[in-house]
Amino acid sequence: MEALTFVPSHVSLQHSSSSSSHSFNKSNLVVKKKKGHCHFSVILSSTNRTVEVSEKPSTVSTSNENPLKKSFLSSSSPSVPPLMKVSPESLQYESGFLGSVPSKQGIDELLGEDIPDSMSYLTNILSSKVYDVAIESPLQYAKMLSERISVNVWLKREDLQPVFSFKLRGAYNMMAKLSEDQLARGVICSSAGNHAQGVALAAQRLGCDAVIVMPVTTPEIKWKSVKRLGAKVVLVGDSYDEAQAYAKQQGEQEGRTFIPPFDHPDVIMGQGTVGMEIVRQAEEPLHAIFVPVGGGGLISGIAAYVKLVCPEVKIIGVEPSDANAMALSLHHGERIMLDQVGGFADGVAVKVVGEETFRLCRELIDGVVLVSRDAICASIKDMFEEKRSILEPAGALALAGAEAYCKYYGLKGENVVAVTSGANMNFDRLRLVTELADVGRKREAVLATYMIEEPGSFKQFCELIGPMNITEFKYRYDTSKNEALILYSVGLHTVSELTAMVNRMESCQLRTINLTTNDLVKDHLRHLMGGRSNVQDELICRFVFPERPGALVKFLDTFSPRWNISLFHYRAQGETGANVLVGIQVPSSEMYEFRVCVDNLGYEYTDEMSNAAFRLLMQ
Repeated sequence: MEALTFVPSHVSLQHSSSSSSHSFNKSNLVVKKKKGHCHFSVILSSTNRTVEVSEKPSTVSTSNENPLKKSFLSSSSPSVPPLMKVSPESLQYESGFLGSVPSKQGIDELLGEDIPDSMSYLTNILSSKVYDVAIESPLQYAKMLSERISVNVWLKREDLQPVFSFKLRGAYNMMAKLSEDQLARGVICSSAGNHAQGVALAAQRLGCDAVIVMPVTTPEIKWKSVKRLGAKVVLVGDSYDEAQAYAKQQGEQEGRTFIPPFDHPDVIMGQGTVGMEIVRQAEEPLHAIFVPVGGGGLISGIAAYVKLVCPEVKIIGVEPSDANAMALSLHHGERIMLDQVGGFADGVAVKVVGEETFRLCRELIDGVVLVSRDAICASIKDMFEEKRSILEPAGALALAGAEAYCKYYGLKGENVVAVTSGANMNFDRLRLVTELADVGRKREAVLATYMIEEPGSFKQFCELIGPMNITEFKYRYDTSKNEALILYSVGLHTVSELTAMVNRMESCQLRTINLTTNDLVKDHLRHLMGGRSNVQDELICRFVFPERPGALVKFLDTFSPRWNISLFHYRAQGETGANVLVGIQVPSSEMYEFRVCVDNLGYEYTDEMSNAAFRLLMQ
């Protein structure tokens, strides 16, 4: 309730299967992978030289001058035109559908034209020093989930890393390549979560001074965990963008090296070791690897390795439907900026993907699957039931995408991998997860039914529910109306059972509406039933209050007493901020002035006046 405070090692598979080998042959490239070891023979015919690269990092020599760094840095120009701003809602498709398929050249053309670039990623991933600080996370078989969807689901357990996230791989890989002079001057980064802990742990291992800049809205549990790792924490700004701008400025002034969260070749290579491990650990041919996407560092690193070694394996990104920056960038063929981003899966809540990560994803990945907040919550519950582990929303993203994809395309008997990328879950987020998990797995439906106010009608309603289990029920008698509106939730096992129940209601003239997919109902209106009223000039908006002292005062100072507040319902969503439903009486003649005040306030908001569910339940 901060927003309402008034203030002035190698691990074997855990499921046995037969061995297999993957091979890719080309006139100038031969890559083979066999059980237990990898061996690469790369023949660059254009230069008439042969390079033998063993998997052991100690046998690979790398020069101090990385050609990828040079090309990456030279491509970055201060005169880059501004990115196009788009809404997440401008690109939506059915959950599980593989969309935003990039118009890439294809692996043959990519290997033929960019072989030095591609092989540089491959050899640097093989020679990475991430295991000084990271573990080789296990690839575990998800038995219950696999049986339920008839697909072999494997979990790449990056949530078991020392900082409960894959992020330390990229941070350490970049920092381990810094010169002694750079390490002596220290490093700096901006992050509100897992990247901060990765940089802090890497600095601790390398004996390097680290400054971590975090927004003032960062939960105490997160910045304290970073501080415990020995880093200096500086809280600046209300948003990540403000914190990043400060970190870059301070880095230049103090001579510190800025460690980006995803958009740097060395960071990408560090994350790419996840792909290397999957290829080594998978004993059966894989159909696809599902990867959560924020800025794109993890998926581009995995793709850079896997697409060279096992090009037949699909690399599929997974994004929340309200944080789909990569999907939209691939759709438009260029990087875009989201005008607003959903914060539930805060680990991937990125408005702009990386420049280098986008370049790699455009050439290498097979598309992006979008999933809902409910589906993410359902996968968090699935993981708890499967392994008794609690993933953060971003950590469960790939699992949600894998299940949705397999169901959409009717896959049976295939092997798929989902990267469980993190487990830094805030405890106060669990309430929302438990409420939405059954909805996401379609084990619960939220419905509204009109019932005639007469003796015996309530009994008739209960009889029509039949064998369905009622999990929530909201009803209030209104003497001014002949019909009552009942809001309730029912547990369900199949879609046909729910359809049959709704048909029974309709046949008895009890009009029933399915509200399961309406977030406004699930977040607010289900808790406000019985408070219906017809308020003159009422404007209904949803605001996201930053979770920090004084947020409510700032809001009230903006609108009160100029306009009367007719409704206020607070819904905590963890560190992402408070979801607040607000009713304000604004005459039409003052609407322009109101919009200016809203924009100046700086809080994300959504106009809900066109939401039919509000009129149904509250007016």
